[in-house]
Amino acid sequence: MKFCSHCGNSVVLRIPAGDDRERHVCDHCDTIHYQNPRIITGCLPIHEDKVLLCKRAIEPRHGFWTLPAGFMENGETTEQGALRESWEEARANIAIEGLYTLFNLPQINQVYFFYRGQLTDTNFGPGTESLEVELFSEENIPWDELAFPVVKRTLKHYFTDRITGDYPMRSEDIIKPTHKVWIPE
Repeated sequence: MKFCSHCGNSVVLRIPAGDDRERHVCDHCDTIHYQNPRIITGCLPIHEDKVLLCKRAIEPRHGFWTLPAGFMENGETTEQGALRESWEEARANIAIEGLYTLFNLPQINQVYFFYRGQLTDTNFGPGTESLEVELFSEENIPWDELAFPVVKRTLKHYFTDRITGDYPMRSEDIIKPTHKVWIPE
């Protein structure tokens, strides 16, 4: 962030009084600009023994398969956002069965919520952000063409849990290790 969205003057990065983290602060109007994690919400749509995946028509990961999901909008719950994203990306009508996976990705400031749900009909198709939408059985999932690690983890959990019929809500922190590179002198 370079400029204040309130007055247009430049901002500086500093710890404001009473805070313990660096924030973008406008020294002209004293506005503190908080930046918080982005919430991504979506569905694991199920029909009989198959799951519904969307082939992305947008970046990032154009042409790769994903679960219908996207950024939560103001004024909606995570469940409402998951249903909206399922409609926007896959034209899918879903009956939510509960929150299934939650992933924290602090290194990219994102939190993912995936709800497990049943397709209420098979009248689905690609929305504007999808090239294709297709039902996949476990053995036909394009595992090497999945867009994001959280999608792969959610699918792996689902196919494991399906064996017992028990679908616990799972929460994981996905933290990418930071490594210092040693350069010889």
